[in-house]
Amino acid sequence: MPANVALRASARLCWLSACALVAATGAQAVAGTTHLAAATDLVAHGAEAARRGEPVVVLVSMPGCSYCEAVRRNYLGPQAAAGEIAVVRELDMTADTPLRDADGNLTTARAWARTHQVRVAPTVLFLDRQGRAAATPLRGVQPDFYGAYLEQALDQARAAVATRH
Repeated sequence: MPANVALRASARLCWLSACALVAATGAQAVAGTTHLAAATDLVAHGAEAARRGEPVVVLVSMPGCSYCEAVRRNYLGPQAAAGEIAVVRELDMTADTPLRDADGNLTTARAWARTHQVRVAPTVLFLDRQGRAAATPLRGVQPDFYGAYLEQALDQARAAVATRH
């Protein structure tokens, strides 16, 4: 094979490999896990929610949890994007990321989850401005009726927040 034909074949192979890599990376980014905004400061999140007369909704998740991804992708993410849930945050129950709790104390996501007896991922918590439970948490996923359970808990939390001012 002449040198220039071999060089062109090698260049074409390199180009095809690069295209395949870009396509795979792009597909992975699209299919990848998109997280909700992180819970970082429950005092600030609570104040924001209180201004809107809403609870703080916290998805407690963990890496690699397909049920967490389903709750995020099918329920909380779309409702937050549509403005149906005013303040929704995500917290990784396995992480030592810093978190300011509702009392203003610095802790970690892991310690906060443990303090709130979160042992199952996903768990969705509904909190008032003071960080108190405003509705019964949703633990795990009940696929057939999850949307209805979420709406019921949101209604319960909104009613509790309205009475607590």
